[in-house]
Amino acid sequence: MRLPLRLAALLGAALLLLLRGPSRPDRPGARPPADDPDRGDVPGWVMLTLMSAVLVAGLLLVAQPALEGLFRDAIGRVSQN
Repeated sequence: MRLPLRLAALLGAALLLLLRGPSRPDRPGARPPADDPDRGDVPGWVMLTLMSAVLVAGLLLVAQPALEGLFRDAIGRVSQN
């Protein structure tokens, strides 16, 4: 399995865990509700970051052969001179 595919799978799994929502209070290890209104929107920020990372990893999977070709062509042209 190539590294970008592993990264996309890992980030996708983390995103699913975040989208699962808060844990129920009757389960062991449940988090207490956040009563502080100044706490901020950290889960939304984290979700946006993870979604962006998954999108970049997915685009890299699609564009990697073309990018490798461009890089090899550029290196070939520089090393010929």
